[in-house]
Amino acid sequence: MTHLKIAAFMIVSVLLTSCRGSTSEPVTVRSEGLELAVSVEPADLRVGQNVMWIELRDAEGRAVSGAEVDAKIHMHAMGAMPAMGGPASVSEMDDGRYRAEFELEMGSTWNVEIAAKSPGERVARAEGSLTVGSPGVRLEGVGSAGQGGAPTAATQDSGEERHPAEFSVAPRRLQRIGVKTARAERKQLATMVRAVGRVVAEETTLEDVALKIRGWVGKVHVDAVGDPVKRGEVLFTVYSPELYAAQQEYLQALQSQARARETSVPERADYLVRAAKNRLRLWDIAAADLERLMTSGEPLEHLPIRSPVTGYVIEKHVFEGSAFAPGTRLYRIAPLANVWIEAEIYEYELPLVREGQTASVTLPYMPERSFDAAVAYVYPTLDPKTRTARLRLELPNADLALRPDMYANVKVHADRGERLVVPQSAVLYAGEKSFVFRALGDGRFRPQAVAVGLRSGEEVEILSGVEPGEEIVTSATFLIASESRLRAAMEQW
Repeated sequence: MTHLKIAAFMIVSVLLTSCRGSTSEPVTVRSEGLELAVSVEPADLRVGQNVMWIELRDAEGRAVSGAEVDAKIHMHAMGAMPAMGGPASVSEMDDGRYRAEFELEMGSTWNVEIAAKSPGERVARAEGSLTVGSPGVRLEGVGSAGQGGAPTAATQDSGEERHPAEFSVAPRRLQRIGVKTARAERKQLATMVRAVGRVVAEETTLEDVALKIRGWVGKVHVDAVGDPVKRGEVLFTVYSPELYAAQQEYLQALQSQARARETSVPERADYLVRAAKNRLRLWDIAAADLERLMTSGEPLEHLPIRSPVTGYVIEKHVFEGSAFAPGTRLYRIAPLANVWIEAEIYEYELPLVREGQTASVTLPYMPERSFDAAVAYVYPTLDPKTRTARLRLELPNADLALRPDMYANVKVHADRGERLVVPQSAVLYAGEKSFVFRALGDGRFRPQAVAVGLRSGEEVEILSGVEPGEEIVTSATFLIASESRLRAAMEQW
């Protein structure tokens, strides 16, 4: 008979388990002479409907039936996010077991509060948390001060008056939720201004090839944009009646000078030679071509026009046989040994940038290489459409890695001097207010309103509310916030 009972009990247990699905290992909490064993279904909590199983027993291990059991699963309001959750729907099953149905609206960590009032008027309380996607529930008993719970009066055991928002957390719970702290300290704060820039040729070195006479293009030697040229290299030849007549005048002046050398006034024709030569020189005829003209004694119908600098052709407007007028830009040549990077920053970032600041430049096509630069100039005007300001950086470009019209990522390092800072993870925001949690020692904490300033990397400047050396909570701040009397603190601010 005994064997039959055991078998029946095992079958019922299996059936109950299969009906309930995957259930977490129960967590046992003792409070006010009562014992609560709490588990959740499914074991790994999910967004949506979940079930909490609560078994209530007295100090002798007997099941407590007919108890008033309340369970609340909720999340405090944070910033613009409203409070969520609330009381669960609790129903009594059998043998001191209670079923609490609740819904989780989002994946996060939720606060748990359980209160069980036995027919004998004893009330067991437990508080803790549960997390979507994680197994089980984390709980600990809540009693009077000195019995595992947080003090509820506005004074500590010593009778010392304290802030109404101050609270305590048991050491075991602090370890469980992973609370870490750090001291507020004064540091050199540097702000990184990020901008997108564009490589452009250095404007002060650009050279235009434009003639001062009217003429026609002969043979074109440099025939494509992007071609490299060297100083003195022939770009094209030109025919111009004015140039041809000027060559003839120069040759006639040389003949007159030669005849004058045989007279008593040998220098009388020198001024004619100088005038004719200067005219050709001012019309951009190279000294080597003037020398060849003087040597040959014959005018050239097509005179060569040479590059004034070494660089790359970035504009070309000549074709064989085409005519041109005086002042027409025929070529534009850019020496690219040095280039500029013009970057745009937002209007509010202007106070952070000044000439001489160091910067680093990277290129999207070559992210592994970084170029050191400095801010050479901040332009005095803003783009009225984008409300951005331009700044200029100058870089050497010996290997031609930086080419005009490339995009570049620019970081300007703005040193802001010594500031009081804390990790950004320490600061929580509630609407327009910011606050941190001060760690007072012995598991005591207090929310503290602060005014924040500049941000740099993982740190934020504190303008007021915290003094250097004060201990601040830097991790698990949301869980600490759930433990605090934050609403009462907000009313004090």
